[in-house]
Amino acid sequence: MYSYIDERAERIGSYIAESGQTVRNAAKLFAVSKSTVHKDITHRLRHINPALYARVQAVLDKNKAERHIRGGEATHRKYKSAAL
Repeated sequence: MYSYIDERAERIGSYIAESGQTVRNAAKLFAVSKSTVHKDITHRLRHINPALYARVQAVLDKNKAERHIRGGEATHRKYKSAAL
């Protein structure tokens, strides 16, 4: 396929593995859609760099487990600021 796509998948994977950031944050930083980031790190990266893929999956699993907490905090901030 195109080499720039493989390079992008590895750069995004490295960023997520090292920083622990979410797919949404990676999408903003790399100026691509969340769908593209997800496709890069779950499908393409598995074939390009399996070791990096395993590290990224660990971060994604952690983020998924914490997702309900982040959502609750956002709702709390929203209604707290509306009460002011």
